[in-house]
Amino acid sequence: MAEGNKMKEMPVKKLMIQMGIPMILSMALQAVYNIVDSAFVGNMKVGSESALNALTLVFPVQMLMVAIGIGTGVGTNALLARTLGQGNKEKAAKVAGNSLFLGAIIYLVCLLFGIFGVKAYISSQTVDAEVLSMGIGYLRICCVVSFGIIFFSLFEKLLQATGRSLYSTIGQVEGAVINIILDPSMIYGIGPVPEMGVEGAAWATVIGQVASAVLLLMFHLKLNKEFDHDVKFMKPDAGIIKEIYAIGLPAIIAQALMSVMVYVMNLILKFNPSAQTAYGLFYKVQQFVLFLAFGLRDAITPILAFSYGMRNKKRINDGIRYGILYTIVLMVFGIAITEIFPNAFATLFNAGASRTYFIGAMRIISISFLFAGINIAYQGIYQALDGGMESLVISLLRQFIIILPLAGIFSVLVQKDVAGISLIWWAFPITEAVSCAVGYVFLKKIKKTKVKILK
Repeated sequence: MAEGNKMKEMPVKKLMIQMGIPMILSMALQAVYNIVDSAFVGNMKVGSESALNALTLVFPVQMLMVAIGIGTGVGTNALLARTLGQGNKEKAAKVAGNSLFLGAIIYLVCLLFGIFGVKAYISSQTVDAEVLSMGIGYLRICCVVSFGIIFFSLFEKLLQATGRSLYSTIGQVEGAVINIILDPSMIYGIGPVPEMGVEGAAWATVIGQVASAVLLLMFHLKLNKEFDHDVKFMKPDAGIIKEIYAIGLPAIIAQALMSVMVYVMNLILKFNPSAQTAYGLFYKVQQFVLFLAFGLRDAITPILAFSYGMRNKKRINDGIRYGILYTIVLMVFGIAITEIFPNAFATLFNAGASRTYFIGAMRIISISFLFAGINIAYQGIYQALDGGMESLVISLLRQFIIILPLAGIFSVLVQKDVAGISLIWWAFPITEAVSCAVGYVFLKKIKKTKVKILK
């Protein structure tokens, strides 16, 4: 079945599985980058505890770069899918071209931060000289060579918008394999490669990302024939950019709030460096689970957006129903893994003094995965149906308005009682459950105002 016909005619429950599985694998592999780095760094002969803490501190900026790239891609994805559903090929070409122009601007900002802002950022979270040095070295490399992850994110969404999610997964696999192969060589120094420690982990990561971006560029030029790829379409178009960010800005904020949340949590936990490191390690495991939901969300959004462009009420309702159902199945699987194997993850990271805190965080926070996954599915639905504000509100509730004050209050209660630090972890399930209830109300409203009125 041709890709365009597949988006129009294939039963939604089958289409979502066919498109969702590659996207889920792609997002899972993206999360693997950070898990693999932490696993290898945690087993360094010298300075492993400081190295793990350094990676915890740099993680929010890595997430922020991904947030801006993916958020711009989400806006491009939904707008491109909708435009193709309407049969407007010229506008589709402008959407794709303007997304690449935006990618160049995003990279310039990341480059400048990598040169001038890294030291001040790391210094705000630690006074440990070794951690500071490691964090600056790692993050500077990731920022200066960030064009790999930025353009990979954009080409991934361009392929997904046309139903070619399998090819984005192939690119992600390539990058992950390269990263895993290079990590031990560059971190420990194997063969002709000198020992580079934490900076070696950074180089392995960015080389994998650049390789993925190059491969997806080739796939995009060769396979996305539904619209032209002429350079003239990269000329900035204020109207197109506004439409991209009308959809994508809530996604950027949603992802960026994750970065802000981790940064503030690092500050909240600064009184206990072992708990701070434990949270950073757990967050990488949590991202692996939640990225499964993000992957499925990236199938939900173009399917619903395409159907919305066609004004096909049945396909929209099917997309909402199966999107939420499949997300619940994925999250139950994620909860089972984290509840059954916390000790195995602690051993993988060689968590050391952070082990007890890490296991405690995993036992409690993983309860929130079910609600968090549904919230992510809700946001994919909102974005496809022009519900950007609803998506933004859910993000603010989940990652700022509820979670941070609650965690801050709990931290004040337990700072003099280290054994009671698990109280802080309970802020996560409480936050996700409340946000999920609000999200359900928004979903009912959007179905009434956006879907039921379609003829």
